[in-house]
Amino acid sequence: MRRPSYKGFQRTSTLLRDKIREAGETRGFAVTRVLTHWAEIVGQDTAAVCKPVDVKYGRQGFGATLTVLTTGAQAPMLEMQQEKLRERVNAAYGYNAISKLRITQTAPTGFAEGQAQFAPAPKAEKPPPDPAVSKEANTIASPVQDDGLRAALETLATNVLSKSKNSGRFQK
Repeated sequence: MRRPSYKGFQRTSTLLRDKIREAGETRGFAVTRVLTHWAEIVGQDTAAVCKPVDVKYGRQGFGATLTVLTTGAQAPMLEMQQEKLRERVNAAYGYNAISKLRITQTAPTGFAEGQAQFAPAPKAEKPPPDPAVSKEANTIASPVQDDGLRAALETLATNVLSKSKNSGRFQK
């Protein structure tokens, strides 16, 4: 009996194949290739502005409806490319599986992941400290032997002395 030659290592695609298939099947994707290779199927430009959400099969069985999620500004552009997108997805399936393409307008991340990007505001750059404050902070931290601790104490002293100088409190 031949033992596997991967020496304890496996490809990520091998490990995740069943999980991807289960997740895809719950959303109607019989072929997970549409999900995993979306950019290759529709092209990088189109994949950057939309993503497939689910496939719904009608009661008559005359093909499925693919729902694509995009932003409101990109929806008219995708609407014009609708037939080309449908043909490309059907080529990935290997047969005429998708008969209709439905475009949903919202944030490209979807509802579950959150629509807005909440990034913190960029921090304002502090002006360099007053040379007198820096010298005093250096004098305060100089007895400390450890370089890292001395640098941290010097920074702390600079911040405290700068604040007290600006606010008028804690002055000697």
